[in-house]
Amino acid sequence: MSEILIDKKIFKEIVVKANREAVWEKWTTNEGIKSFFAPKCKVELRLHGPFEMYFIADAKPGGQGSEGCKFLSYLPYEMLSFSWNAPPIFPEIRNSEDYTWVVLHFEKISDTSTKVQLSHFGWRAGENWQAVYEYFDAAWTRVLENLSKSF
Repeated sequence: MSEILIDKKIFKEIVVKANREAVWEKWTTNEGIKSFFAPKCKVELRLHGPFEMYFIADAKPGGQGSEGCKFLSYLPYEMLSFSWNAPPIFPEIRNSEDYTWVVLHFEKISDTSTKVQLSHFGWRAGENWQAVYEYFDAAWTRVLENLSKSF
């Protein structure tokens, strides 16, 4: 396990045309996740509850997506955080114990508009870590765009 974290984060934000409660439900329920993030999932909103996305259904267990990721904390309708692993295409990092974490903030703009801010932390130094960082820098943009389109 790598002990050295670097001062680096991914930050994304988007304004979604939906109320904060509806946006919250998208991130915290199986039905919500399936509508914009992953075709299969296991999501149980509770401390250390699973936050697992299954992107590659025909892969062997452990290589389907975010197996082992968990909710770390939450304030209903305001903030949630979860652990996050590297995708299977980065086996050296995925198979380590070095998880990153994601924090989402939900800000009510109006009754029909919510700002979602995503911050992804826990990065280490090294070429492989940089590749994972770049992967998620692009991926989180697509996820938030899909969230917006799902409304």
